[in-house]
Amino acid sequence: MTRPTIDLRSDTVTQPCAAMRAAMVQAPVGDDVYGDDPSVNRLQALAAELFGFEAALFAPSGTQTNLIALLTHCGRGDEYIVGQQAHTYKYEGGGAAVLGSIQPQPLAHQADGSLALEDIAAAIKPDDFHFARSRLLALENTIGGRVLSADYLRAATDLAHQRGLATHLDGARICNAAVQQGISLKDAAQGFDSVSVCLSKGLGAPVGSLLCGSRSFIGQALRWRKMLGGGMRQAGILAAAGLYALEHNVQRLAEDHANALFLAQGLAAIPGLALQMPQTNIVYVDLPSQCFPALVTALHESGILAGVSAHMRLVTHKDVSRQDMAYVIEVFTAVLGQTDLLAA
Repeated sequence: MTRPTIDLRSDTVTQPCAAMRAAMVQAPVGDDVYGDDPSVNRLQALAAELFGFEAALFAPSGTQTNLIALLTHCGRGDEYIVGQQAHTYKYEGGGAAVLGSIQPQPLAHQADGSLALEDIAAAIKPDDFHFARSRLLALENTIGGRVLSADYLRAATDLAHQRGLATHLDGARICNAAVQQGISLKDAAQGFDSVSVCLSKGLGAPVGSLLCGSRSFIGQALRWRKMLGGGMRQAGILAAAGLYALEHNVQRLAEDHANALFLAQGLAAIPGLALQMPQTNIVYVDLPSQCFPALVTALHESGILAGVSAHMRLVTHKDVSRQDMAYVIEVFTAVLGQTDLLAA
């Protein structure tokens, strides 16, 4: 019997469960570009309520909701302050600069994933025509699986607002942050003028993200979504999956966090293997290059999908189990625990 594939590349690989598929099949739909898809409208209303905003907008991806937010907050020649490793800066194709003529001002991250308050303050430009206009502070939570504390986020957003900047949160995994901290989704979004929420990562929907903000902000965002090609028609079929995800899959993220910790503890028992204990569902393992060939072969032969690199990322999600994690530990131990591959 062939063992099922264990995919640890990302939590984006999750498959919709039977109940979610049934909800999609049964979803009432309309033309969302006209604003008359009842499932989309219900999803947007639920998201606004859960995250504490006046309104929300459904879009195909988190890259698009982040870009829509940047385009809505900033104009041509404006600047947004962001982390060097933030998704909006590093992993979204430079969309803000290419499509919006918005200048990023990237800052170095601290060890906990935050941007130092003094660095943020120093990066805000004076009101002088020599400089791009500082308009927005964009943060990310979680960032590399790390959770930014509520106290830090409050201080950072307060600083931005005091200096006349708007605030945006790339909350692709904000639900993971909220569950890890034991707080509400509304509290996790506190202090931000807009929040992007991904439905297709740990929450398990097949596609889609939400942008939350004030009613006037979302009204402007709707125009940008149309311009970017994000207006979908009978999108209620997709929105139904998002509704199921928000209604059933938020608290279960704690299982992913527990499995990630179990995996990390098992790998940490391998002599010489360096890693940090995860806060949420992402485990990073530091590997010397001499390990790569043997580990790549072993993972392939064992049906484990993961990218082998010097800073290897393993992501747990709803479609992998505690038993799967035990098997992954066995494979790593067999390759790395009985050889000199980890020797200095």
